Amino acid sequence: MPLIEMFDDYTLWSFLLVTAVFVLAGLVKGIVGLGLPTISMALLSIFMIPAQAAALLVIPSLVTNVWQTRPFHTLAHMLRRIGGMQWGVAAGTLAGAVLLGAPAGAWAAVSLGVALIVYSAWALFGKPFTTPARIEKWLGPLVGILTGFITAATGVFVVPAVPYLQSLGLTRDELIQAMGVSFTVSTVALATGLWLNDSYSLGAVGTSLVMLVPALIGMGAGQRLRQSLAPAVFRRCFLVSLVIVGVYLALKGLL
Repeated sequence: MPLIEMFDDYTLWSFLLVTAVFVLAGLVKGIVGLGLPTISMALLSIFMIPAQAAALLVIPSLVTNVWQTRPFHTLAHMLRRIGGMQWGVAAGTLAGAVLLGAPAGAWAAVSLGVALIVYSAWALFGKPFTTPARIEKWLGPLVGILTGFITAATGVFVVPAVPYLQSLGLTRDELIQAMGVSFTVSTVALATGLWLNDSYSLGAVGTSLVMLVPALIGMGAGQRLRQSLAPAVFRRCFLVSLVIVGVYLALKGLL
């Protein structure tokens, strides 16, 4: 069945460990609004190759991100604003999949580790910047292409997409919707790239569908916890933990 195909001879404890990762990733997304694919890739890549981890996160990421694109009546306006970036994301991801292949081996672990460190360091210490409206038309597609290449190499699609979207002067609700749109496009493009590299089988689809349940459970719990936790403190702890995991993955790949 899918679990056997995806994890070969892994034990029940391995399945429970993966389930726990998706509960935690969903919890993080519920509290801070992003991080499901990032934390999933970071933790799963510790004990499986990045291509397997990326295949697992496709359906949980897709469903939660499509939900994040609401309200749908404002979606057309948002797509007019960031549509060029999304074409770049799709093109960059597919080109990266063809040129780089599925994310596997030492280079993939190093790339993922570096991406996590860069993103976390920017989120912790980087100063916000503003993108002038006159350069959005050409800068958006370039950011999308670069995001796509990083997605193809690492399975993580927050860099540099999220910093760019944060620079557009969007309201909080608009930013959440824009990230939902970008993450949805990235997820579909990543799944297509994995399929092109024979890394997205029916077994992977089945297991990814099963992982949707713990991801949604974690996300629901995170949304409830958001009311009682200080999001800023939680966010700092989350980012510091990503730096630690990123350093571990980079060193693991190098050594």
